[in-house]
Amino acid sequence: GVSFRYPGTDRDVLKNIDLHLPPGRITALVGANGSGKTTLIKLLCRLYDPTEGRITLDGIDIREFALEDYRRVFSVVFQDFAHYAATVRENIRYGDVRLPADTPRVEAAGLQSGADEFVRGLKSGYDTRLSRMFDDGAEISLGQWQKIALARAFLPESRLMILDEPTSALDPTAEYELFKDFPSTIGPRGALVISHRLSTIRQSHHIHVLEQGEIREHGTHDELML
Repeated sequence: GVSFRYPGTDRDVLKNIDLHLPPGRITALVGANGSGKTTLIKLLCRLYDPTEGRITLDGIDIREFALEDYRRVFSVVFQDFAHYAATVRENIRYGDVRLPADTPRVEAAGLQSGADEFVRGLKSGYDTRLSRMFDDGAEISLGQWQKIALARAFLPESRLMILDEPTSALDPTAEYELFKDFPSTIGPRGALVISHRLSTIRQSHHIHVLEQGEIREHGTHDELML
């Protein structure tokens, strides 16, 4: 029953939203620009609180959790993800800075996101600095940056991954490789995927269609195509 309006406005951006994000399942959210998808992510991450209704984690209102502890539940890749002028290793490790600098989980996350192959081809591998501001730095493509951002999301042991247009800069082959085994890749985690690409959302267990701030339809891909 979640509704939300931004402070100082008189229009609800989200209206009476009911949404369940179970562990081990991929949920897709689709809708036109301005339908409220990004606002919903902000509410899930507690950048804002609902105007009406409530969001719960395991049945507990999320406002009862310490904010820092609650946000560790999530790994998030926004459309405008950060590009850090740092090494590949550091760019990925920023997903969980509590881990030691030499954690092997960085390379494991690189494998999960599909970044490992091109990173191994860089002059210094995971220790390559990603900026031409350094004498030994390298420039990489937007699609390669997106794989690093995805690796950053895979790194922490989060309970839910939120991916906002996670393959917008990937070519079809790279997108296929990422999502062909995505349910097994995320393991016990849940995932909320926002995408306009049919090939991406078809891998989801359940799809919600958001229109003008309301969920108008939901079901499997096959059910919604009837």
